[in-house]
Amino acid sequence: MLEDRGFSTVALGAVRAQMEKTRPPRGLWTPSQLGRPLGEPGDPAFQRRVLMAALGLLERTDGPVILEDFHEDPPGWADNPAWSAPAVPLPVSLPTTPEAWEHAFAEELRQLMPAWRRARARFGRTTTGLSFQQPDAWPAFAAQCLAGALPTVEGYETAALALRFLCDDIKAFHGEAAQADGPAPSSQQVDTWFWRRTVGGALLQALRLVAMQSENNALNTVGGRFFVPAPWVAA
Repeated sequence: MLEDRGFSTVALGAVRAQMEKTRPPRGLWTPSQLGRPLGEPGDPAFQRRVLMAALGLLERTDGPVILEDFHEDPPGWADNPAWSAPAVPLPVSLPTTPEAWEHAFAEELRQLMPAWRRARARFGRTTTGLSFQQPDAWPAFAAQCLAGALPTVEGYETAALALRFLCDDIKAFHGEAAQADGPAPSSQQVDTWFWRRTVGGALLQALRLVAMQSENNALNTVGGRFFVPAPWVAA
């Protein structure tokens, strides 16, 4: 409709199959993480190259559908050998009760808190806060959900939304703590550390299973779609 009215458009996409199905008039696929169509934060040179490639499709007249692939991988995909993950030991065996999960997660948060505060000072901001809860309240809230309760918080009327955004806060907290000191890690390094070597990552896997087994349809939906990215779902 926009094109019919004389407005030329270009779509940036991170999922090639989706672009092939939706067939925008002009589309540029970028091999970036979801939410980062122009590439990694803090890399204006790469972002400009992506943007110029996208705008360059406006000069093409060989449509009606033009789909192109951006030829560069974001530099942030490459692991940084100089980065070291925060030293938080994963328990030999994962907790098996809500109370044990609460204790183990609270201890990990305690150990990571200094690094998270350094990261907040380093970057001048934090992306945590979506859950409307402070970190010291996260373990108990998660434990209630693991026990089958449907707790809510002020700001969210349903347990599904409250838990969804708690999971987002946990991921953000760990991701920021991982970047508190030294050189920047790759996205893959942060994800591997979080999903394979932290109590927080294991907790989100456990919450996903509980949510998907719940009789609450909203919890089923958010648990299956938002708690754990598909590449990291435990087998």
